[in-house]
Amino acid sequence: MSTAQRTFSASGADDFGVDIKDRPVPRISIAAFCESPETGAVIQRAAQDRRLAKTHVAVHMGGVETAAELYAESPTPNLLIVESRETESGPLMAQLERLAGVCDPASKVIVVGESNDITLYRELIRQGISEYLMAPIHPMQVIEAIANLYSAPESEPIGKVFAFVGAKGGSGSSTIAHNFAWALSTQVGIAATLVDLDLPFGTAGLDFNQDPVKGVADALVAPERLDDLLLERLLVRAGERLHLFAAPAVLDRDYDIDPQAFETVMDIVRASSPAVVVDVPHGWNAWTRQTLMAADEIIVTATPDLASLRNAKNIFDVFAAARPNDAKPRVILNQVGVVKRPEIPVKDFGEALGAEPILVLPFDPQLFGTAANNGQMLAQLNPQSRAAQGFLHVARMLTGRESAPEAKGKRDSIFKFLGGLNKKPMKKAG
Repeated sequence: MSTAQRTFSASGADDFGVDIKDRPVPRISIAAFCESPETGAVIQRAAQDRRLAKTHVAVHMGGVETAAELYAESPTPNLLIVESRETESGPLMAQLERLAGVCDPASKVIVVGESNDITLYRELIRQGISEYLMAPIHPMQVIEAIANLYSAPESEPIGKVFAFVGAKGGSGSSTIAHNFAWALSTQVGIAATLVDLDLPFGTAGLDFNQDPVKGVADALVAPERLDDLLLERLLVRAGERLHLFAAPAVLDRDYDIDPQAFETVMDIVRASSPAVVVDVPHGWNAWTRQTLMAADEIIVTATPDLASLRNAKNIFDVFAAARPNDAKPRVILNQVGVVKRPEIPVKDFGEALGAEPILVLPFDPQLFGTAANNGQMLAQLNPQSRAAQGFLHVARMLTGRESAPEAKGKRDSIFKFLGGLNKKPMKKAG
């Protein structure tokens, strides 16, 4: 069922009789740009509702033009709500064209307007606008529109999965995954859930100075019980936009878990968070292969030695055959420059893999050791360090959210809409 069809249906209930507006909205970031104080106040009231409790909502004064100016130099949130007082199709489309030139591809857009023209509404929906609401709006109208986009059964999962795996034990994959999740959530501003799948030896709790009583193992042993409510109870907050799904890290039990359980749990987590960072333990079995296979991005952590190169090459070969339509796994080369240790040069390592490393981390035991022992991320300990800046670079690169100086003008039309209107990025006015 299309968005437009849902809007004009007599009932807001889905096929199971559950009212969509009563479903909690996942952890998304929302930015509203309002031309009238009344619209801003309504969205503020909506943001205080229990159904939007997981979301991060920011309300700004100024309409489409203000949004376009702001996001010319910063990443866009998951959802934009923009108000326009234009009632004609031409001027409104011109405003949206400029916004399209600076927006991230995955961003959804709700337009609040004053026109009651069904033709305009249909044209906006046809062009890919997520929803059109006619002013004056009320809080439940806003809540229902957002819920329709993110909580309806037919909605696509919002979470992009980043799976980190070490080419061999001791490569530092967990540390890298945790610091990536921190950079993604804290510095890039994307809400993320870090899933530690190393059940007996996971370090996510330690690295974030947390000691959760329950976590991912509780979900895996009874995946049929996991729902949004139980997931909330099992997650631990590690930052404003970062949650941990921690491993128990105990040896008093065996973990003989059905591979299907991992898929079930990951599907539910993915539906609850814009980004899911998975710390996959070094090892090869049915469920690790399945978890990596389903990931949107596979990041292999290696050290500059022959064993890492061989294992990384094997991983690359497996997934090149199994995922022919996906990009190659990424590689991060860690612990480079150990004194008196023979190493494969970075250039040779990349050429042998057929993939240049996206990040090369120098051996820095003082920085990494201090952070680990303090339960801190590198960006907390030394945000200007080469490693901390490297994680930020990788987080921006893998999400397409480069800073303005790096991006040099964002992509051509990046909403799904206005494809034919936006042949090239529009220059910032002024």
